[in-house]
Amino acid sequence: MIERDIYMKLNVLRFIFLFLLIPLSPAFAGEGVPNIGENLPLYSVIPFVGMLLSIALFPLLAPKFWHHHFGKVSAFWAIVIVIPLLISYKGVAVYEILHVMIGDYVPFIILLGSLYAVSGGILLRGSLSGSPLINTIILAIGTILASLMGTTGASMLLIRPLLKANAHRKNRAFMVVFFIFLVANIGGSLTPLGDPPLFLGFLRGVPFFWTFKILPHMVVAAVILLAIYFVIDSYFYKKEGIKNLPDNNTGEALRVEGAQNFIFLGGIIGAVLLSGIAKWGEVSIFGVHRGMQDIVRDGLLILMAILSMVFTKTQVREDNAFTWYPIQEVAILFMGIFLTMLPCLKILQAGAKGELAFIISAVREPVHYFWMTGALSSFLDNAPTYLTFLNTALGAFYPGVAETEAVKLLIKENPVYLMAISAGAVFYGAVTYIGNAPNFMVRSIAEESGTPMPSFFGYMIKYSLPILMPVFILITLIFF
Repeated sequence: MIERDIYMKLNVLRFIFLFLLIPLSPAFAGEGVPNIGENLPLYSVIPFVGMLLSIALFPLLAPKFWHHHFGKVSAFWAIVIVIPLLISYKGVAVYEILHVMIGDYVPFIILLGSLYAVSGGILLRGSLSGSPLINTIILAIGTILASLMGTTGASMLLIRPLLKANAHRKNRAFMVVFFIFLVANIGGSLTPLGDPPLFLGFLRGVPFFWTFKILPHMVVAAVILLAIYFVIDSYFYKKEGIKNLPDNNTGEALRVEGAQNFIFLGGIIGAVLLSGIAKWGEVSIFGVHRGMQDIVRDGLLILMAILSMVFTKTQVREDNAFTWYPIQEVAILFMGIFLTMLPCLKILQAGAKGELAFIISAVREPVHYFWMTGALSSFLDNAPTYLTFLNTALGAFYPGVAETEAVKLLIKENPVYLMAISAGAVFYGAVTYIGNAPNFMVRSIAEESGTPMPSFFGYMIKYSLPILMPVFILITLIFF
């Protein structure tokens, strides 16, 4: 009965929003407007806020409803913004929606899905006991691997071994949280392979190894977080009174099954690098231009996932507790997130001509770029946020200069600004569950394994804000 009432209220809200969003501002009345971000009203971000609040509150207030109907909630908020955009901007809106889906969402979910499928076929067997030292070592290894194989790849590779090693432990939620901090986010800051915003920088002329300049920032954050983790884990380890570890300490030597998946993982990394280097022209898909090299990359990623499924024994995936639910949840929820955040991103990209011009104009010093890029990357897709503030910096220092040349000048003359943007986009992804896609996947896998995870706000209030903010303040004082 409660679920039915919620569903009916969602339908009512849908029509209320559709009624309000269309006529209240002349901004929605323009036809053929080339840059809708210059004309969108600030309240067009309401569906995005609604999407975030739904993710935060429904699991707390109506968990059964959310579990069965989160896809409908995601679709509801998407419809709330898509229909007014289509009515008001017609062809321009169609293009922007297709662009975000074909150009951003589809490649995003293909990459995540392929990494998820391949890493799910790698099983670590043997005796691995979840002591504070072992857990800290796993987190440290994952932090290093994240820059080599991406935050998603490293997360999917190591989250299950970490959970398995600590199956005997009562308190595991904090382990997963620190895993999100380090492996799913901060560890991916050293190469374009680590995190999508850095890859976009690579495509726009930032040298592949330039991001190693963020190494000091990453080391400071990682060392502090690993130390904090070790202290917390040691406390709970002693509190639980663990002396022997019979569940995991079987004496069986560690070994890897499904090792062929490392070949497929290498294929994924190679495909991503190929798309950043090759220039094979463009193709038009429903009016959206995509590089042929990107199409080839996506095809290779799908091929790697298929090969992994074909050549990995079913038993290996079963023993790895592999299911498709985590990636399905990410795919459904992030479709709603990508569509609802469209107005917010377009307004930001409009710069001084958009309703959020006060944010862009307030960004002047490196510290501003670090915190503003970070704050928005906590809730928005960090890739376009990175580009927004990169373009802001280029426009401030080198107005009228071609992008490729301006990037070279920024690196040569004002590198601290690019460091601030890069570090902010990557580091702050750990502040919320939606800050980076692996966060959601790690959380979902943990919950499937029987580890109760904090809510959206619980994660922020109990963990990310009190732990990460002091670390980011210290990084600001040292580097920015």
